[in-house]
Amino acid sequence: MIKLKILIFSDYYLPSYKAGGPIRSLSNIVDQLGNEFNFKIITRDRDFRDSVPHPEIMFNTWNVVGKSEVFYLSPQNLSLKILRHLVRSINPNIIYLNSFFSPFFTIKPLFLRQLGLIPNIPVIIAPRGEFASGALAIKSFKKYIYLRLAKVLGLYRDVVWQASSKYEEEDIRCWFGNCAKVIIAPNIPSLVTGLRMTLSKHKKTAGNLKIVFLSRISRKKNLYSALKILDNLEGEVQFNIYGPLEDLNYWAECKRIINLLPNNIRVQYMEAVNHNQVSKIMKKYDLFFLPTLGENFGHVILEALVAGCPVLISDQTPWRGLEEKGIGWDLPLNRPEKFQDILQKCIDMNEQEYNILSKRAHQFGLKIIEDKTALNLNCELFYGAFYGSN
Repeated sequence: MIKLKILIFSDYYLPSYKAGGPIRSLSNIVDQLGNEFNFKIITRDRDFRDSVPHPEIMFNTWNVVGKSEVFYLSPQNLSLKILRHLVRSINPNIIYLNSFFSPFFTIKPLFLRQLGLIPNIPVIIAPRGEFASGALAIKSFKKYIYLRLAKVLGLYRDVVWQASSKYEEEDIRCWFGNCAKVIIAPNIPSLVTGLRMTLSKHKKTAGNLKIVFLSRISRKKNLYSALKILDNLEGEVQFNIYGPLEDLNYWAECKRIINLLPNNIRVQYMEAVNHNQVSKIMKKYDLFFLPTLGENFGHVILEALVAGCPVLISDQTPWRGLEEKGIGWDLPLNRPEKFQDILQKCIDMNEQEYNILSKRAHQFGLKIIEDKTALNLNCELFYGAFYGSN
């Protein structure tokens, strides 16, 4: 069996981190399947919203990054001509697109392929939750126009879709029908070693709650609703926010809510953090709160569980039935009073009750990471896309 050469297009890749989960999804594929496949990645030379390139990389040339080679494009080289040259020089077996709506790193390669300017090789598209109803509701007019235009043009007629769960498969088929080739290959969890494997002793006092929100500050992550839900809680609550300010207008709306909260609810914006800091941060808090509008996986949810930090999330992620498992709660977004009830329950919880919840979360997280099913299904995704087209 040949070692397949897979060319990945992604808006951001390591050492970028501000774009969150899609970067982690890719780096986990490379880390754990880099010996099986030959990965080459084309991406931007800077992180989200940064005006200068990463100082530690060489741009417009190939860099060895872990088990992959990465080509960091400067803004001046984001052109169809450069894309065409790179694809032809690499001569990959598969093209892997790490988004559906990315104008340069998804739509342009598909146009080149349709026009016959690059080889007609198998293409895998990982939408990363972009078809979830909550995600489509953001800038919906532009998205719906493009979706209909793309279908008319047949840009996606013979691609392979990677769905991270049965829920995402349903979202994809809602737009591209039952004839679309959809393969369920869940996101590969990060490897956990050393101190991240341990559960630190955590002191929880009844009447107090330390909550962490760790994600991009954008409408999709739904921080605004999280802040509104905090009102009317009894007890002392510390709510700390970590993440890059992706949408400054949305952040201004959130700050208006923060200024109206009562004195017993203290809210503080911390900073954007790199992935290697997440576990350490999670261990400082009693609860991870993310009423997201949609996640195809949610690496940060798994990070919280592994750290022994129970989670309170929406039901718009693959993480379901958390209360039955005794590790957290997944609730419908149209029932904010249920979120408030759980938050009050967590405030009132004593140390003994909390430690049981925390230990279960930690053990469940480790079990997910040790499961090799996602790894095997991702291998089958790549081999199936290649050999299924030949």
